[in-house]
Amino acid sequence: MNQLHLQAQIQQLGQVRYTPAGLMALDAALKAESEVIEAGKPRKVSLEIKAVAVGEVAKQLQALGIGGHAIFRGFLTHQRNGRGFVAHVTVIEPAESQNPDID
Repeated sequence: MNQLHLQAQIQQLGQVRYTPAGLMALDAALKAESEVIEAGKPRKVSLEIKAVAVGEVAKQLQALGIGGHAIFRGFLTHQRNGRGFVAHVTVIEPAESQNPDID
């Protein structure tokens, strides 16, 4: 199973582009900070991940804008160049608060 569920803030938005099928696509950088429990101990986690949204979800991402907080759902895949990975965002939900911490 490959599912992403991340409460994060939009750090960057790329230029709008279009797929060969004519769908809007938008690249972004998302930043998430949280505290999780690992081996019974709390651990602070901070990450930045590249993301892409297509179609109506791209419009939602653009409307949120840089600094926008939300819960991003989707899946992970390799980048086209094979270096690293990218989150494909398929659903954007309102964040419960302006704090991007995940319990």
